[in-house]
Amino acid sequence: MNTWRQTSPTGRALLVTVLLTGLTTFMFLPLLAVHLSSEGVPGGRVGFLVGLLAFCSQGFSLLCGLVVDRFGTRAVLASGFGLRIAGYALLGAGTASATAVAGITAIGIGGSLLGLAVKTRLVAEDGVPARDMLALRSTFVNIGVIAGPALGALVYPLGFGWILAACVLSHLLLGIRLTLRPTAAATPAPQPDGGPATAGAAAPEAPAAADPAARRRAVRQWIPLCLVGVAFWALYSQLNVILPISAKEMTGSTAAISVVFTVNGLLVVLLQYTLLRHVFRQATARTLLVVGFLAFATAYALLIPLAGWSALLAFVLPVTLAEMLIAPSLDEQAVQAGPLGRTGLALGAMSAAGAVGSLLGSSLGGFLLQTLHTGTGIWLVIVAVSVAAAASSLLLPKARMQHA
Repeated sequence: MNTWRQTSPTGRALLVTVLLTGLTTFMFLPLLAVHLSSEGVPGGRVGFLVGLLAFCSQGFSLLCGLVVDRFGTRAVLASGFGLRIAGYALLGAGTASATAVAGITAIGIGGSLLGLAVKTRLVAEDGVPARDMLALRSTFVNIGVIAGPALGALVYPLGFGWILAACVLSHLLLGIRLTLRPTAAATPAPQPDGGPATAGAAAPEAPAAADPAARRRAVRQWIPLCLVGVAFWALYSQLNVILPISAKEMTGSTAAISVVFTVNGLLVVLLQYTLLRHVFRQATARTLLVVGFLAFATAYALLIPLAGWSALLAFVLPVTLAEMLIAPSLDEQAVQAGPLGRTGLALGAMSAAGAVGSLLGSSLGGFLLQTLHTGTGIWLVIVAVSVAAAASSLLLPKARMQHA
């Protein structure tokens, strides 16, 4: 790929890290709810723990963004790897309330540090558009997504502890490699006034920041953008709460959810880069978000007949389309609307909005499992939420967003 050739050695090392951490994460994540359920954990608590993982993976993103902007990627990456290793070890010690909560929290916060540090560094690549780097990062993530669930399904019969051991070993080796590797800082962007760039310095505060009109414009951009982010992650979290259990009931196989994630990852690898390079240049973000949420509604509507494997496999295409359109579009719009020179802060704010949606969606998903069980009622609720989110996307500005 052209973008890979233009990427610096440090950027390439980080992309390989994205691939390998994605591999182990998706060995672990799709089977987490199944494992907890098999250990006798009630459905409501399963939903809470999965939601807590998603919340901790995103809820500290605003702070992490500030830390990345201040201290750079090396220290943040080392801290993230250390926390994740400790979290996997704690989760392997048992599913008792305190141990499980501590392990899930460490895994989530560690993932937040790793993900945001890598993403912030990649969009700062010199001479490569942020949109292209987001596409390439997504491709590498989903190579791991393709292989991870398949490997997880193969290893799971041996015991969930083997999956946790693979996560610990991979993070330990990657952490040592990246911490000891000499890294060149990303070439800083020029200052808005055309003056020389200053490495590591925050952009000077624009005089327009105190302008009431500028503040109103920022509010008009960020409030609906964050609300749409909350809706997206609330819907997406059902792939880790409701769908694994429903897929097992629909097909009779614990490997069903792994098949879903594998096909999803393959489609993203094949199509995401093309969509970001071409489709994103032909449609506004608002249009992409509306179409994406309607694709979510279509995907869950296909599950209403509960037609076993056929409905589950038909579900994958529209839900993947939704992911490809919504997730990178939100990140790109956050970078565009964020303060100049504060990419970490902008991405962190969007991830923090996602944290609220993940915790809310996962907790409500667990509640729906307890009250409606699996079946048509759950899918109708999700379809209605998806359509409402599509309508809410129309609150976003139609034109390209500007830096606040």
